[in-house]
Amino acid sequence: MAWKEKYKKLLIGLGLDENDGHQRITKGENFYLFGGSKLTHRQMQEVAIKFNEQLKKKQKTLDTVSEKEFIDIAHKVGIRPIEEGARPRKRFEA
Repeated sequence: MAWKEKYKKLLIGLGLDENDGHQRITKGENFYLFGGSKLTHRQMQEVAIKFNEQLKKKQKTLDTVSEKEFIDIAHKVGIRPIEEGARPRKRFEA
């Protein structure tokens, strides 16, 4: 079995600002989200849902979308690239 047949591409969200003792995990179509404060986790969920909506509009999946299309969708839904040497943010900014 080829690698592409065995594994599926996923968006991974990681929130590092949790301070209330809750472990938040959300699994959805094309994504897994881990951690974060209540606000951060909710924002990650909203962005992941919007990303999926854009994929559906294009009739694509994460496995079939090109790198350029992925970047365009990410920009459209508010995912910003982490710049080299950037310091971590205190909360998710979408």
